[in-house]
Amino acid sequence: MIVEASAPGKVILFGEHSVVYKGSAIVLAINKRARVFAEKRNDDRIFMDSEDLGYSGFFIGDEYHPVKGAPWRGRSLTAVNLVSRKTMEKLGVQSGLNLKLRSEIPSAVGLGSSAAICVATAAAIDGLFEGKLSREEICALAYEGEKVIHGRPSGVDNNVSTFGGVLKYEGGVGFEKIILDESPCFVIGNTKQKRSTGRMVQIVSELRQRNQSIVDEIIETLGSISETGLSYLLKHDYKHLGELMDICHGLLTSLGVSTPMLDKLVHASRESGAMGAKLTGAGGGGCMIALVDEERMAAVEEAIRIAGGSPMRVDVSYEGVKTRRVD
Repeated sequence: MIVEASAPGKVILFGEHSVVYKGSAIVLAINKRARVFAEKRNDDRIFMDSEDLGYSGFFIGDEYHPVKGAPWRGRSLTAVNLVSRKTMEKLGVQSGLNLKLRSEIPSAVGLGSSAAICVATAAAIDGLFEGKLSREEICALAYEGEKVIHGRPSGVDNNVSTFGGVLKYEGGVGFEKIILDESPCFVIGNTKQKRSTGRMVQIVSELRQRNQSIVDEIIETLGSISETGLSYLLKHDYKHLGELMDICHGLLTSLGVSTPMLDKLVHASRESGAMGAKLTGAGGGGCMIALVDEERMAAVEEAIRIAGGSPMRVDVSYEGVKTRRVD
């Protein structure tokens, strides 16, 4: 028996960096998904096929053995190995596994690919052993994998990937699910430049140490934008929502987390008719997001492509993690 589970990626609409200090982040699940196919083995190996990324191998315990690709590739699979073993431990089973990992979500560019893989892994293994874990339990197991990758993650990525839709997150408060009766259209522009979230957070922290009063005012304003932006999103006021995205990008740029390529894609999107555009995620590379009317989609995509980015249309996905048996 083979079980497939899939989970969505995400974009951050508002709240990058400011959420670390004060205020909320508004996060949207998107209709690009990661998929994990799980099958039992007769030994204790956990074999992972990531051949669409150019590598595969297996774990015996915590030790990685490459089959295709360099040995260091095992570092990117350590989180999946941990989630696999913790899920089986939670279910009270022991088995080897064949896991096939496939994703529509580009990796290491701020779209939540690692969280989606971790969520789908826990769900696929649960389905394989007919464990009937709750979504909350799957989310918690995926968070264990996220800690391997990111150290001290907020939990935003695994939550939005598990439950889908729109989430408001605030440190010390938690998560609130937001229901929209109408969803806007977005185009993502991928710079294809990988970046480190931890390094970007450090850059903002160091800037704040040197200029605390000024940076605190920027953080305060970014927090206010999250709240106002959410109200515009709920009212379908996309004109003002787009304006806030533009303002937000300028403030994030002032914190030192944008790049020339991100700025280039943002400005190309605006000039081709986007209602607003900003970087999404930690910055330092990765992706930007543009709010676009349906009739301007093709023009914005082409502008991003000409500017050197990789465009991708996305919608808000209200479908979180899902599982099916494959025979």
